[in-house]
Amino acid sequence: MTVITNRYDFALVFDVVNGNPNGDPDAGNLPRVDPETNRGLVTDVSLKRKIRNYVDLARHAEEGFHIYVEEGAILNNKNREAYTAIRGDDLKSGKGGKLNPENDGEAKKLTDFMCRNFFDVRCFGAVMATGVNCGQVKGPVQMSFARSVEPILPLEITITRMAATNEAEKKKGAEGDDSNSRSDNRTMGRKYIVPYGLYVAHGFISAKFAERTGFSEQDLQLLFDALKNMFEHDRSAARGEMATRKLIVFKHENALGNAPAHILFDRIKIGRNIDNQIHPIDSRLDNLLPARAFSDYIVDIDRENFPAGVEILELI
Repeated sequence: MTVITNRYDFALVFDVVNGNPNGDPDAGNLPRVDPETNRGLVTDVSLKRKIRNYVDLARHAEEGFHIYVEEGAILNNKNREAYTAIRGDDLKSGKGGKLNPENDGEAKKLTDFMCRNFFDVRCFGAVMATGVNCGQVKGPVQMSFARSVEPILPLEITITRMAATNEAEKKKGAEGDDSNSRSDNRTMGRKYIVPYGLYVAHGFISAKFAERTGFSEQDLQLLFDALKNMFEHDRSAARGEMATRKLIVFKHENALGNAPAHILFDRIKIGRNIDNQIHPIDSRLDNLLPARAFSDYIVDIDRENFPAGVEILELI
């Protein structure tokens, strides 16, 4: 497989309808927000989880496309696979979290094995020094937190369950709180939703770090497929309807790049759609209703005097 030789930067634009795109466990699973601006947040970890899940579905059990960080996995067991492949059953130097400092060649073989066999190690990198030490790798693909383009207003929705958990709960419900009331065995609960939110995340792909992990052109296409389709296989009542709306990729002519990423991202303009004209979100237009659909926005790219040596790829 051919290792990538071009630098890439990309913007992922996705939305959520009546769902919780990324709950905060420190806040009762409320949708994450920036407290100063009330703009919604989705962590890079959440997005990478969805990419891993898609790759596992699309290339399950294929050689070279295993997933290192997966639910319920024991990482030391996966690290041990590298030692078994390189040393046979000799794991003495692998116990205690230390590689043999006098054998750099063997250490590199262990790390290379992990990169070769696990897509997410090859893509995102990993710290693989958890007891059975296979070193650590900085991956070529890095992602930022996603942030909503406008403030969001999380809603707390009360829900009920008609069934009882056990006999005691059923009996208590049948008796009621007093002689004049019955609870019908209902159990109350809550869920949190964002009525609508449009989010943008930025990504960066380094050809130089790809040389170290072996991240290939085939891996790149799989990553882009995952970014386009990952929400299609992540449906749940909690997350509502989520979809990738735009995937804008900036391809540089060389490995080091032809323009700073922030300059390229600044060329992406997202504004309100008013009579098919784009209006800046911060323009404080009178009588502007809250957005409730992607059609309430326009996503545009300023192509005038665009930096030389950078190709714009609109994959969605």
